Amino acid sequence: MSDKNLFAQQESNKRKSAWLVLGFVLFFAWIGFGGDLALYLQTREYPPESYHHVIPFIGITASLFAAGTTWYAWRFGFKRVLQATGAQELVEAATPELKRLDNIVEEMAIASGLPKPKIWIVPDADPNAFATGLYPGAAHIAVTEGLLQKLDRDELQGVVAHEMAHIRNYDIRLMTLLAAMVGAIALMSDVMRQFLRFGGGRGGRSGGKKGNPLAMIVLVLWIVTLILAPIISAILSMSVSRKREYLADATGAQFTRNPMALASALEKIDAAPEATRSMARGAAHLCIVDPGARKFSEKEGRLGDFFASHPPIRQRLARLRGMSYAAEKQSGVLPDAADVAS
Repeated sequence: MSDKNLFAQQESNKRKSAWLVLGFVLFFAWIGFGGDLALYLQTREYPPESYHHVIPFIGITASLFAAGTTWYAWRFGFKRVLQATGAQELVEAATPELKRLDNIVEEMAIASGLPKPKIWIVPDADPNAFATGLYPGAAHIAVTEGLLQKLDRDELQGVVAHEMAHIRNYDIRLMTLLAAMVGAIALMSDVMRQFLRFGGGRGGRSGGKKGNPLAMIVLVLWIVTLILAPIISAILSMSVSRKREYLADATGAQFTRNPMALASALEKIDAAPEATRSMARGAAHLCIVDPGARKFSEKEGRLGDFFASHPPIRQRLARLRGMSYAAEKQSGVLPDAADVAS
C-alpha cells in the first residue's frame, strides 16, 4: 500500500468514526424527542385532570444516555471488549508459545512502522484473534489460546500482521466504537419497548376521545425505528467489517511477504468445529474470522453480504493465493506463459 493510499484510508476511517458518533447521537435524539412528540400530541387534547406530556424527559434522558455512551465508548470501549472476553494481558512471556507470540508482535510492529501494541491472551480453545483501541499508539492485540496451539510460526505471523494492518488503517477505532454502540442501541431499544408497553397500559384517560392522527403517525414511526434499529446497526457493523477484512488481508500479507501463511492460518481457523464463545455477537466484526457458527459467512451472494460479519473464507483465500501467484511470477519463480509455450 502506498503512503498516499494509506493516508487516504486512515482519513476515511477517521471521518467515518466522526459520522458514526454523530449518527448515533441523532438516533437517540429522535428516539427520545420523537417519543416525547408522540406523547405530547396524544395527550394535549386530554381533559385537564388527565396527564399531559409537556416536559420532554424521554428526549433529555435519551440524549444524555447517547452522550454518556459515546464518551464511555471513546475512553473505555476497548477495555470493555477485552474484559468481556476474559482476556489477560501478557506481561511476561513465561512459556515458549508466549515468547514466540511476543517476538512475532514485535517483528510485525517493526514491519508496519507502528509502536508495539499490548498483547492479550483470551482463554478460549477456538482459534481467533482481534485488535482494538483508538489509535496505533494505544492499540491492543488479543489472541486465543487455541490460536497459539493450532498455528505454526509463519501462520501466527500472518494473523498478527493482519491485526497490525487493522491498527495501521485506524480500523480499530471505527470497529471498537461500532461494538459499543451496537450494544447501546440494542439496550435502548429494549428499554423503550418496555416503557411503551408500560405507558400504553395507563395512557389514557382521554375522556373517550379518539387518538390524535398525527400522534399515531409519529408513534408508528417511533415503534418501527425501535424495532429496526438493532437490526440495522448490527448489519452496519457487519458491512464495515467485511470491507476492511480484504484490505487487512492484503496489507498484512505485504508486511510478511508471505500471503500463503495467512491463507493457511485462515483455513485452520475456519476449520475449527467450535465457536469462539468468549466473543459476544455484537463484537464479532472485530475478529479475524466470524467467532460464531459461521452459518452466513460461508454464503456467497446477497445472503452472505447482508448477514455475515466477514467475507467468505473462499474469497479471502482466493485473493491471497492470487497475491502469492503474482509475487512469485514477478520474482521469476513462475515462468511466463510465453516461456511455457516456447
